Amino acid sequence: MPNEAIGEHWFEPLAEHMGSAYLRYSFTKGTVNEIDFIVRQLNLQPGDRVLDVGCGPGRHSYELARRGFLVHGIDISQAFVDLATANAVDGCSFERMDARAMTFDSEFEVAICLCQGAFGLMTAGDHDIDVLTGIRRALKPNGSLALSAFNAYFAVKYFEEAQFDADTGVNHEKTEVRNQDGEVLGADLWTGCYTPRELRLMLEKAQMNVRDIFSVDPGDYGDATPSLETSEYLVIAFPSPSQPEGA
Repeated sequence: MPNEAIGEHWFEPLAEHMGSAYLRYSFTKGTVNEIDFIVRQLNLQPGDRVLDVGCGPGRHSYELARRGFLVHGIDISQAFVDLATANAVDGCSFERMDARAMTFDSEFEVAICLCQGAFGLMTAGDHDIDVLTGIRRALKPNGSLALSAFNAYFAVKYFEEAQFDADTGVNHEKTEVRNQDGEVLGADLWTGCYTPRELRLMLEKAQMNVRDIFSVDPGDYGDATPSLETSEYLVIAFPSPSQPEGA
């Protein structure tokens, strides 16, 4: 398992190598469908402030900003933050930040964390809980969250060339990534995988109420109930009511 101390992460050198070539991968091509579905599910209103956790090169942030939302994207990769900033549209901004150590406080109506953007890539200890807790703190009391997570059932059933650790729920895959010039870099991918029950329990621990969990694939977001047959789950959740002092 890779070292994941705050301030360093195994994904950073991969992002630096890929750069804008990351957006060539097929899983990045469904941005409009994904945002269409999330806007409907969360009833987003123009002017809402959105936190994009694990924004990558900014594709979801751009789409939201084009629709009149004010978006702030964070990512652990400086290379991705630089790309997102260089091509930014009006209404969005970006900064390098470790999602395990966010300092926002009741600043956003909405948070999104999609395509294993921070959540799911934090494979050591309780780091995914740290991400969820930071998101909960960043949201206003009436805020909302859309979060995708890799489907543990799908990983076990279909990822024959990867190694799934039943004890930790982490899927380990050896692959190659390419940059804009086609240069190859060998890569170890570590992805935390979850069941719907685990996601509900984790969100509850982070003081979030889960409204829905949908079975989805990148670029194919819809209201299908959880199954074994899609690569991801999409969670729609809201902050739990604050407990009065002394309760």
